[in-house]
Amino acid sequence: MAVRFDKHELAGAFGDIGTDLPLLIAMIAAVPLDAASVCIVFGALQIASGLLYGIPMPVQPLKAMAAIMLTAKLSPGTLAGGGLVVGATMLILAASGALDWLARVVKKEVVRGIQLGLGISLATIALKDYVSRDGARGYALAGAAVVVLLGLSRQKRVPAPLVVMMLGALYALVFQLHDVGTSQLVGLTLPQLVTPSRDELVAGALVLALPQIALSLGNSVIATSQSSRDLFPERPASVRKIGMTYGLMNLIAPWFGGVPVCHGCGGLVGFYGFGARTGGAPIIYGAFYLLLGLVFAPGFDVVVRVFPLPVLGVVLLFESVLLMTFVSDVASDRRALWVTFAVAAAVVGLPNGYFIGLAAGSAIVWLVRRGWLKTPTDTALDA
Repeated sequence: MAVRFDKHELAGAFGDIGTDLPLLIAMIAAVPLDAASVCIVFGALQIASGLLYGIPMPVQPLKAMAAIMLTAKLSPGTLAGGGLVVGATMLILAASGALDWLARVVKKEVVRGIQLGLGISLATIALKDYVSRDGARGYALAGAAVVVLLGLSRQKRVPAPLVVMMLGALYALVFQLHDVGTSQLVGLTLPQLVTPSRDELVAGALVLALPQIALSLGNSVIATSQSSRDLFPERPASVRKIGMTYGLMNLIAPWFGGVPVCHGCGGLVGFYGFGARTGGAPIIYGAFYLLLGLVFAPGFDVVVRVFPLPVLGVVLLFESVLLMTFVSDVASDRRALWVTFAVAAAVVGLPNGYFIGLAAGSAIVWLVRRGWLKTPTDTALDA
């Protein structure tokens, strides 16, 4: 089907902005990253995805990497290094046909444990470093954000997180930017090159890429391919193709200051749910970020730097709760649930916990399924 540009594609174009924009703003403000580079690269990748797939195939920030960056306060070079490693790894897995095999090795309960640990870590930083800022006024602002999010959560016409972020931006414009002139808010900008050092490549591989690969196999690749078959049976996206474009995007974006990205089933469903049926939606969506980065990045960067942290904390808190709710699909299996909790505990409590949780959790599952190791549930049943 040819790419279309009509009211349905325009409406669908912003079906995923409520997830993307808060994470981008958080990383720009907290890492910090260059706003122009982030927006330009993110927009260009959206446009490329729309043209290549012909369906509303989204490009999203890698959530595991974003959460770790926000909690561990790593450098932009480490983020770039992690993006390059995860891109090269995914490209090799896709080209070799190993994606399906690896997805079978890393079991669901291990992935859910990493998600639960990420959610707990993200919730902790949201409450400790964001919501509690600005004293009583900050708590009042956070409370208002919670009311808006809950009030709009049952409807799908307007993304609730987007409304909250717009309110936060308005607050910053009204109360924080008194001395900023219009000339400081507009200006032509281009991406900045980023070259990670050897140490940043190693740190990015161990701390960022390993946990992200475990999550991406299930959520970004296999689930997205399945969603494309469900929604577009006449033009589905294969696991191999998604893995290839995932890898290529992350071998390009980090060099130009972009955030590591993936495709995602949630974004695909979001585009579709808002009316998109072709690649026109991600092209329109990408053009929005491209314009923001090329022309309005100075103003965007200024607003982000003074963005009210309590509002950002509430949005991140809701993101963390969403991550933690994924554990529900292993809740009926008590053995799997114990593994999930063990992996989450490693993620939250140990140095390099993402790597340890991934490796140890996979080993525990292998041993338990062969009867060579008993979980606390098995021990209780034997007693």
